[in-house]
Amino acid sequence: MTTAITAPIYETGFDNTADDVLRQPVLVTGQATYQEVTRKVCRVAEAPRAPRAWYVCFAISLSLLALLLAMIGYELFTGVGVWGNNSPVDWGFPIINFVFWVGIAHAGTLISAILLLFRQKWRTGINRFAEATTVFAVACAGIFPAIHVGRPWFEYWLAPYPNIMGDWPNFLSPLLWDACAVGTYVTVSTLFWYTGMVPDLASLRDRATSRLKHTIYGIFSLGWRGSARQWHIYERANIILAALATALVLGVSSTVSTDFAVSQIPGWHETIFPPYFTAGAIFSGFAIVLALAIPARELFGLKDLITRRHIDNLAKLTLLLGSMVLYVYLMEFVIAWYSGNMYERFAYLNREFGPYWWLGWGILFCNGVVPQVFWFKFARQTWWLAWPAAVLCIMGMWMERFVIVVVSLHRDFLPSSWHMFAPTWIDIGTLAGSFGLFFTLFLLFCRYLPMVAMSEVKAILPQAAIPHAGGQMARSGAKPE
Repeated sequence: MTTAITAPIYETGFDNTADDVLRQPVLVTGQATYQEVTRKVCRVAEAPRAPRAWYVCFAISLSLLALLLAMIGYELFTGVGVWGNNSPVDWGFPIINFVFWVGIAHAGTLISAILLLFRQKWRTGINRFAEATTVFAVACAGIFPAIHVGRPWFEYWLAPYPNIMGDWPNFLSPLLWDACAVGTYVTVSTLFWYTGMVPDLASLRDRATSRLKHTIYGIFSLGWRGSARQWHIYERANIILAALATALVLGVSSTVSTDFAVSQIPGWHETIFPPYFTAGAIFSGFAIVLALAIPARELFGLKDLITRRHIDNLAKLTLLLGSMVLYVYLMEFVIAWYSGNMYERFAYLNREFGPYWWLGWGILFCNGVVPQVFWFKFARQTWWLAWPAAVLCIMGMWMERFVIVVVSLHRDFLPSSWHMFAPTWIDIGTLAGSFGLFFTLFLLFCRYLPMVAMSEVKAILPQAAIPHAGGQMARSGAKPE
């Protein structure tokens, strides 16, 4: 005798028995069938109108994007003097924002690449829009070095192209390292994101009800038909790109940190910076994925695919990385004290007790104390606690970039050269506009592209994993008495 199952369907493996299935943690809830997964993901892109909240958010983000374009245009016509940069704070908001957005970009690659290599099945519900955050955050990051050079129309000089004047880029310049690292990162990340979407784009193509949608999705699905050979090539390409992206996660953040570490400025000249920036970048990336996953599953009806277990795992990883960042903060003070260098000691005392003391203590609170709430299961599974905590972590990582850049520069070796830094309205408008660009791209992605990797979610459903009798039981939605 059998009875209908009203409880969630659970994660399986190919070597699981039917009893094992009922004991494993939730990965997909609701009606876990191929057709239902396709319907839930595709209905967002196929709906004639998006939810009302989407239009409100899109209007706000589009307004901020217009502000960004206006600020960039004003800076190009007026000059970089419109920023608050001064001497000795020659690096201001552009570099702060660049390092911040590069850090945000790292979590998508980590979730998609490293968890794929380690065969972590829980990644399937969140990897798609995590990869999207990588691509969009890198797009935001690339704006700031471009406008910081002052004459962006000469940026092609960075490329080693043959020319009659014989001038070549200075490959010893740390800023050129950034151009190479970020250029490589955005290329691999975009390929990884797009390659993973090809089977899902083919599903949208086949379900399209208008010729325009059929044509657009058909072009970008690259003629996908789901043959065994195509799946073999697809899986091999994903593994190769994942391996490349994993190395880039470490390489890009280390390269950005080396821009600071190769200098002689107290507070910058530290060998701990490469692992420090890597941990901080991944921490901020996980925080923004958590902050985006919570409203996305509510707004677009994806609670069955982005479950509480996904939120719980993201919160745990945020806790882990936050604890690592807090440890590095404390070690910086120990290193400064142990060095015996009075300039190094002063740099860290100035962080906590100087004019910008509220930022110094703010990063310790936001990045070190706030993530500790995720030790408690109630906080990890309650959205009105998890979401504000994730937002505070993101704010704390931006403040950390401000402290590293500005607070280390405004009081250097000579008191006669000390100078306070105050951002101008151009600085603030450009920062707000960069968030407008990010959320505009993200909202368009949510509206017109598959937010969840349908093909990967289907691979972990019981009917795809349990053969013979167990599979029949899972498909029929029944369990033994």
